[in-house]
Amino acid sequence: METRMETINKYIMRFRELIQKPNPTSSDGNIKVGVDLGTANIVISVLSGNNQPIAGSYTVASVIRDGLLVDYTGAVHVVRKLKEEMEDQLGVTLTKAAGAIPPGTFGKNKKAISNVLEDAMFEVTNIVDEPTAAASVLEISNGAVVDVGGGTTGISIIKNKEVIYTADEATGGTHMSLVLAGSKQIPFEEAEELKKNPNNSAEIFPIIKPVAEKMASITSEHIRPFGIETIYLVGGASSFNEFKDVFENETGLKTIKPVYPHLVTPLGVAMNC
Repeated sequence: METRMETINKYIMRFRELIQKPNPTSSDGNIKVGVDLGTANIVISVLSGNNQPIAGSYTVASVIRDGLLVDYTGAVHVVRKLKEEMEDQLGVTLTKAAGAIPPGTFGKNKKAISNVLEDAMFEVTNIVDEPTAAASVLEISNGAVVDVGGGTTGISIIKNKEVIYTADEATGGTHMSLVLAGSKQIPFEEAEELKKNPNNSAEIFPIIKPVAEKMASITSEHIRPFGIETIYLVGGASSFNEFKDVFENETGLKTIKPVYPHLVTPLGVAMNC
């Protein structure tokens, strides 16, 4: 019998296939849209009313830095462009969308994310924190979701399907690239490209492993009081094959990393539309 994670991985893979080879499927008339403004990418996910992937698109963009929106105009332009692409694929106008923020975000930055979606001609139905969005996809009742993004690492503790604690730490993929750039004495942009190429993983991970160990150590401090037994890793910066082992060794806890962890949160944002 197929396990829960095998089913979830197939679900994520279907979404990835729709991004790579657009093949819009019919919806049940109720379309959900999620917009995930990340440090490295902006992703739009489109689901049916029963949360089945219909379409998706993403583009490289640097509008977020350390969890904060730093390029408002650029963000609006990219979201509008992706929205139009999705509408052309589906032959419908996408009117409503949910957005995402790092946990603990409030005030002006939360409002800025909402304003980006509104200026891109969406009616904003929800702004959800990133690890909580990921938990929707992973169907977690109890555990810790650790969302390792470009600028920050978000941590959410879930008990009985309710989020009871969140934290956001200023360490992520950007810090990996800084360490890599320093080690190889190359520009930051070149280090970013090296890091993203999976063919370089065996050479690069030993260099950036201390950053991953620091993330795991920070996570361990946050989750220790809650008696958590399982950690779920998501976010693009956790894509390295060895990342899961580092977390298990550092925390002593079972760690699960779904396939294509960078696509989990965007799917969860749409689920919360």
